[in-house]
Amino acid sequence: MASLSALFDPELLRRYDVPGPRYTSYPTAPQFTPGFGEADLRAVAAASNGDPIPRPISLYLHVPFCTSPCFYCGCNRIITRDKARGTAYLTRLYREIGMASELFDRDRDVEQVHFGGGTPNFLDPLQIAEVMDVLRRHFHFAPGARMDCSIELDPRFITPAEVGELAAAGFNRASLGVQDFDPAVQEAVNRVQGVAQTLGIIDACRAHGFRSVNVDLIYGLPKQTLEGFSRTLDITLQARPDRLAIYGYAHLPSIFRPQQRIRAEDLPSPEQKLDLLRLAIEKLGQAGYEYIGMDHFALPTDELARAQREGGLHRNFMGYTTHAESDLVGLGVSAISHIGASFSQNPRDIAGWEQAIDEGRLPVWRGIRMDEDDVVRADVIQQLMCHGRLDFDAIGRRHVIDFREYFADALARLRPLQADGLVEVDGSGLRATMRGRLLLRIIAMCFDRYLTAAGGSAPLYSRTV
Repeated sequence: MASLSALFDPELLRRYDVPGPRYTSYPTAPQFTPGFGEADLRAVAAASNGDPIPRPISLYLHVPFCTSPCFYCGCNRIITRDKARGTAYLTRLYREIGMASELFDRDRDVEQVHFGGGTPNFLDPLQIAEVMDVLRRHFHFAPGARMDCSIELDPRFITPAEVGELAAAGFNRASLGVQDFDPAVQEAVNRVQGVAQTLGIIDACRAHGFRSVNVDLIYGLPKQTLEGFSRTLDITLQARPDRLAIYGYAHLPSIFRPQQRIRAEDLPSPEQKLDLLRLAIEKLGQAGYEYIGMDHFALPTDELARAQREGGLHRNFMGYTTHAESDLVGLGVSAISHIGASFSQNPRDIAGWEQAIDEGRLPVWRGIRMDEDDVVRADVIQQLMCHGRLDFDAIGRRHVIDFREYFADALARLRPLQADGLVEVDGSGLRATMRGRLLLRIIAMCFDRYLTAAGGSAPLYSRTV
């Protein structure tokens, strides 16, 4: 971590700050097509049941509702204060759970459940506990020691007592949205959130036995200053969360309408944004956090840090995870599944999702069956995003290819990055340098055939810094 800060090169970061994928999947979501439908999902699920050793299952449930808009947000969400909408949503979600569960053999353990949003705690603890009961009736949960049950929480809309109810329902991990504690920033993004309120929820998670607590912060927000963000970091680090995600704000108002409420003149300059990132890296390094990859940091004792050291880290639509060998089943509006060599996504509009459920169909909007080349490149990009290195011979053996010959074009694209000190390449493999670890997306982009076919990075992605 200290080395990361020492090798922080603003000029280099500015030069490589271009649009690029976050690689929560490969191929990335823009490559999904409507040609992949319900029949395809059923086929890949049936094939996945035939593995000699049953693969575990991870379940992702999307709760799209929020009571008010956060102007920076690019998530799929519905703004409403009508709690009845949550009740109606669950009625259909239970039908989808029933249909999805029939695709998988009962000897396949669920090892991970994650509630994302939106705001999952738009639902009250009794409703969330009911969802967990429905999941347990339809899927076989692994024994408690192997189960990861996590939920994203908005600390403004939950009490410490309700955290206890979530623990009783089986949750053992939580991720809290904070973004920034500075009042001026909170006003600018329409998310006013008290310090004591937030710290009280962190304390409650620990008191009720949660294995880990993650806190999300964002740099590059309107009205942010080094002084204000420094206070936010200090407050957060005093709480000592097990994990921290420090995201760069992606200002794309033409794509995300709520961002039109943010005044461009209130945003930090590119130079100021880099200074905010440098500040975060310095403070987290001094506090003993390890850099996991992308925007994520963890204490050395956290499972993510251990998984990275042991080579078992994985990246998917839920971020970094230790469940590398699972099939991911997405449930709810806009949710994405990764089953075998395929990806599929539910409709992003709630009306389309509801219609499919009401007609008794699995709500598949689009997806992709990965070809052999996709599988090889997905492995390479996964290794880069999780571990920052490649073993050419190991990848060659897994996929029966000559790595250097297969990826000759990609290795040529890497040469300017080598010249800039981002990667080191020799006869046996590739390693991102400490400087290059801040730009893993740029390194991975060299192996992305869809980007290179399109002539480089595309503006529909967020910027890499």
